[in-house]
Amino acid sequence: MGARRAVFLDRDGVINRNALNPATGEYEAPLTAEDFEILPRVREALLQLRDAGFLLFMVSNQPNYAKGKSSLAEHYAIDAELRRELTAIGVEFAASYYCLHHPDGSVAGFSGLCACRKPSPYFLLRARRQFGLNFQQSWMVGDRATDIECGRAAGTRTILIDPSGRGDGQAAPDWIAPDLAAAAEMICGAHLSCRSNPFELVGTVTAKP
Repeated sequence: MGARRAVFLDRDGVINRNALNPATGEYEAPLTAEDFEILPRVREALLQLRDAGFLLFMVSNQPNYAKGKSSLAEHYAIDAELRRELTAIGVEFAASYYCLHHPDGSVAGFSGLCACRKPSPYFLLRARRQFGLNFQQSWMVGDRATDIECGRAAGTRTILIDPSGRGDGQAAPDWIAPDLAAAAEMICGAHLSCRSNPFELVGTVTAKP
């Protein structure tokens, strides 16, 4: 069994804000790097998890290119902006895993069923093999039922990010947290491994019903 522990993070709605897409009128994954904005307290939460010894991974479904909403260049520009902002505070992901496919996509080569789209645990299992992870001591954090299903399928513990604290009635997470900062507090508390947090994060974490 691997000795290292990890936190797997969804991106949109967990790390950064969703952005309004004028074409659909919906708040979705950002289409450009200019639309990318990290959510409050995320930087502090990532620092806390890093200092507690967790490897950090990004695992995100990003079908904008497959759906013809944006270019691959924009996808990579958004990823570069995320990395730039985190590098500035001394945080790095051990790996970033993006599924660019969508079953209803319109772009050849990126449409149809795939092995890596969450809720598939494909990327988590790949990370376990590559980095020697202990999934009994690892977590999947996301804001959708597919994130929770992915973590459960892999064998990690799970946290649903939901500002209401109620959950969506579809996911069955181990815990519900209003934001990533509160999730980090809960993870560190569960492992009794986080040193005193200099940012004095305040947040509530709710166990699933």
